[in-house]
Amino acid sequence: MWGRIAAFVLRYRLALLVGLAVCFIIAAFEASKVELSYEYTRAIPTDNVKYQAYQEFLRKFGDDGNLLVIGVETDQLYSKDVFNDYLKLSRNLKKVKGVEQVLSIPDAIILNKNSVTEKLEAKPIFPAPFASQRVLDSAKKTFENLIFYRGLLYNPETHAYLMAISVNKQIMNSAGRTAVVSNIVNDGNEFGNAHQIKMHYSGLPLIRTNMATKVASEMKWFLLGSVLLSALILLIFFRSLSNMGLSLTVVIIGVIFSLATMHLFGYKITLLNALIPPLIVVIGIPNCIYFLNKYHTSFRETGEKRKALYEMISKMGIVTLFCNIAAAIGFGVFALTKSAILKEFGVVAGINIMLLFIISIILIPAALSYLPDPKERHTKYLSNQWLTTLLDWLETWALHHKKIIFASTFIILAISVIGITRLRSEAFILDDLPKTDPVYADLKFFENNFKGVMPLEILIDTKRKNGMRINMLGNFSKINQLSSYIDSSSVMARPLSIVEGLKFVRQAYYDNDSLNYGLPTDFDMAFLAPYLTAKPDSNSRPNGVMKLANSFIDSNKQILRISVNMADVGSIRLPQILGDVKKRADELFDTAHYRIEFTGTTVTFLEGSAFIIAGLKQSILWAFLLIAACMLYLFRSIRILICSLLPNVIPLVITAGVMGWAGVPLKPSTVLVFSIALGIAIDITIRFLVNYKQDSNASSSVESTVIKTIHSTGISIVYTSLVLIAGFVIFCFSGFGGTQALGWLTSLTLVMATLTNLIFLPALLIAISPAKKKPQA
Repeated sequence: MWGRIAAFVLRYRLALLVGLAVCFIIAAFEASKVELSYEYTRAIPTDNVKYQAYQEFLRKFGDDGNLLVIGVETDQLYSKDVFNDYLKLSRNLKKVKGVEQVLSIPDAIILNKNSVTEKLEAKPIFPAPFASQRVLDSAKKTFENLIFYRGLLYNPETHAYLMAISVNKQIMNSAGRTAVVSNIVNDGNEFGNAHQIKMHYSGLPLIRTNMATKVASEMKWFLLGSVLLSALILLIFFRSLSNMGLSLTVVIIGVIFSLATMHLFGYKITLLNALIPPLIVVIGIPNCIYFLNKYHTSFRETGEKRKALYEMISKMGIVTLFCNIAAAIGFGVFALTKSAILKEFGVVAGINIMLLFIISIILIPAALSYLPDPKERHTKYLSNQWLTTLLDWLETWALHHKKIIFASTFIILAISVIGITRLRSEAFILDDLPKTDPVYADLKFFENNFKGVMPLEILIDTKRKNGMRINMLGNFSKINQLSSYIDSSSVMARPLSIVEGLKFVRQAYYDNDSLNYGLPTDFDMAFLAPYLTAKPDSNSRPNGVMKLANSFIDSNKQILRISVNMADVGSIRLPQILGDVKKRADELFDTAHYRIEFTGTTVTFLEGSAFIIAGLKQSILWAFLLIAACMLYLFRSIRILICSLLPNVIPLVITAGVMGWAGVPLKPSTVLVFSIALGIAIDITIRFLVNYKQDSNASSSVESTVIKTIHSTGISIVYTSLVLIAGFVIFCFSGFGGTQALGWLTSLTLVMATLTNLIFLPALLIAISPAKKKPQA
């Protein structure tokens, strides 16, 4: 069959090239329209209970992750000139397109009781730029007397101050978010530079924008780096600009096809699928090396170009096809998960790895047929002295040191298994950013001064319409106790709820005496009722605090919302913390009449992280089973199947052991390594075993066939392994911890896979091969 395919490709090479060129032009047009993704919770499938609960929360209360915060730490904020500029900063931020609201000290209001109208009148505490330090000091005293703002907008112990900016939800989920965040940061830096004050920025809008910008930048640099590195290696190997250019053309077409696939499927560029273009380069170059190596070998033997091209396609076609199938399985199994972000990665990667094979088998033979015959310098690498010495050394070990190979492998595996027992699964929202990144450092500033900025929402459901009005003060008292319990935590800030608004109102009723900041009693409610039910004047201006207070009970008066900002504590501590809060809530609220639910970005992150890890573990199993099925179909031998799987399982076990000993946790970015590495590493095994099968015959011994296979495939295996390892090492220079882990862990796995396939596999083939019967005399 492959002979007919070879004849077809060579006969219709011009038509195939034209067809490929047309497809490339169409793909380039589609690729130009691919966009960045700005979504955050796509790791969870839409039928997930936590996802549906979060969507229901958004429908009732609006987005919880649209606050960007600016922090400063200084004891000079209330100096007249500094404060006037701080007030100016707040006003400038309100003018930024996309900013809906700013809550800061200059925007703070005080509620004054009007006994005549029985209304609470909101007045600004800091109404205008201050000409006098004395007037500002008086306003400061008034502000610090209001307990509501303490811990919310400032930390009196550390002299840290916070400004919260609400960003429009639609803009936050679009490319326009970059400009909004940039304008906010520029305004903040202008204030900081004017007074030599270090500015700190955090909040999900800033974090997401920073991540999206880094993803776009890194994709370009990694793609360029992988292309240049591949070009250098190819030039060193083949000493031919035409062969280098041909190989780069193959992978560049593959990259364009991958971006076009994203757009055609309606996908956008995420942190995960941004890795696909450079991965296409890394995976595509070995295809080129194997084809060119076979072409050069055949040409040196026959001296005829057409015969060498025919031999290249007919012999290497099936090998490369199954190698690409195995690699496509390693990536494509992610499409079997329910996670949208993994599914997209698996679909795009799997399809385009197979497209790489089609591109290679069309373009490489066709282009070579039009290029001049290879010169002697182009095939000189086939007689490389140090590679010949290395292959002779491998031959010696496979024949004479099998016991040492097996014993060493067993010892290494035993140590690795012990390391695996030390593995732990833990992820953080900012896991992928290094600790030296300004975004990470600023997040720690807010955690140290305000206990964090990650949103957690607690919903108290009374299970009936107007349920909050039944025993209203009793419900508020329980919420107050729960809030006090939460505030006592070192990683959760004082919660905001309707209860804090009532405390604020009570203090206002008693002439803003700080001693009266507390939950109203039955006695208080008799006097406060007219002030709470009165409609605002037409002249009274809306303010951030009143808007905030009106957003904590749903329209049916059934569900009450408690909003908490907390630290990024990680996926191990978070369930423990939520469990403790849930236990306290169940003690306060009768579960027969109330339902307590946790949601918000923090909860969806935890659910998404656990879901991705579970999906990745499942994908590894699927990859193993599907690749095993391919090996069984290809070789039709249980013995060869065992020989094909063992050299690839061993590197995965060793990598997992190294992770355990090195303290690298299991998280989405590290679990990803195993399925990808298995799909790529099995290529080496396939090429070795197919050549072993092609070289074996009834008269040859297993030892002689193994030796011949080592020498015929060893050179291309070493070269392609170097390309693959170098390609993944590039990811070690990423600004994302997950991408770095993917780089060095995959490189380690490929190094070990190369060693097991060139040392362990030949020894295993000889050891388990059936002994041939000696001919009778």
